[in-house]
Amino acid sequence: MKSKQILALPLAALLLLGGCGGGGGDAGTPVTTPSTSTSGTLNLSLTDAPSCGYDHVYVTVQKVRINASASAEESDAGWTDINVGPTQRFDLLALRNGVLAGLGQVPLTAGHYSQLRLVLAENGGSTPLANSVVPTGGAEVALKTPSGQQSGLKLNASIDIAANQMADFVLDFDACKSIVTAGNSGQILLKPVVAVIPNLLSGVSGYVDTSVANGSTLVSLQQGGVIIKATAPEASGRFVLTPVAPGNYDLIIKATARASMVVTAVPVTANTVTAISTSTAPLAPALAIDGQASGSVMAAGVAATASVAATQKLAGGNVVTLAETMSDSTTGAYTLTLPAAPPWVAPYVAAPASLVFAADATAGLLYTFNADLNGTVKTAGPFALTAGGTLVTNFGF
Repeated sequence: MKSKQILALPLAALLLLGGCGGGGGDAGTPVTTPSTSTSGTLNLSLTDAPSCGYDHVYVTVQKVRINASASAEESDAGWTDINVGPTQRFDLLALRNGVLAGLGQVPLTAGHYSQLRLVLAENGGSTPLANSVVPTGGAEVALKTPSGQQSGLKLNASIDIAANQMADFVLDFDACKSIVTAGNSGQILLKPVVAVIPNLLSGVSGYVDTSVANGSTLVSLQQGGVIIKATAPEASGRFVLTPVAPGNYDLIIKATARASMVVTAVPVTANTVTAISTSTAPLAPALAIDGQASGSVMAAGVAATASVAATQKLAGGNVVTLAETMSDSTTGAYTLTLPAAPPWVAPYVAAPASLVFAADATAGLLYTFNADLNGTVKTAGPFALTAGGTLVTNFGF
């Protein structure tokens, strides 16, 4: 099976690519339908956020299906398919820092579409590792996919197709939340969390110091503590967070054995990528000692798979998420590694002015923990974390 070759384009080249409303057609042919046409074109791409504890996350995509009805079943009328031909195996962790993998285009009748289904190949036969992961420091392991795999992974969407125009959208695959371990069984489960978002040519870029550009550092854009977009910097320290809708965001850098860094109120405007730092003046988190937060998530006494996040409240009232993970599907256990040091915070200022960071004594070493089980959220804390210590917080639903 061939892997799809991903071309990492420089930022300037990415900004020249067509976005929402741009012209285009099937197989790269410009749309030439007459003005009386009732059809437009949908273009789909794939991207990813960093994964927790994995060097590679592979998925093999056969096709994407689209329907106007949010409740349409597999056998219902109204489906249109984008066939990824030949079937492609993508490494999701290569799709970061503005890199997208094209899934294809399809003409659609003008109107509103509410459902996508992502159809992945099954593991087996000549392709036992069609969908798989490579844990950091470990060997490649097959991903166990959902039982309803053949009908496709149902994705909620809100896509408007206009006559004689292209709608450009991205399937943003959150590998960190989509991959769940199953105790000592050795199985790793795929429970996909995929957002369908417009391919906007706006976001934030910058550089971190190369000493923390090691694959474990996370750079994210957040609003109200909700991670909107995240990535791991390249070896050069460069990071690109796109596509992101216009608005104001907090930028958070979290690295191992370093204090976190927060830049507040970073502006993102339409068709613009805001530069937050340069290669000659990268963001360099201060050294710190980490601690650990651990515990379990149980529902009616049974282990449950939930998203667990650690947040801090800054002096200005901003809430930021420092780390999140999924609890084990068999044991309910989770572990988060967090800096036992106050975050360093700076308000955004445009170049050529310099960001001025200061330790946030209000946030200090206090963390609040949130467990989200199928939309029901339990909160605990704030609790103080000690350097080298372990803080245990259990959740019951």
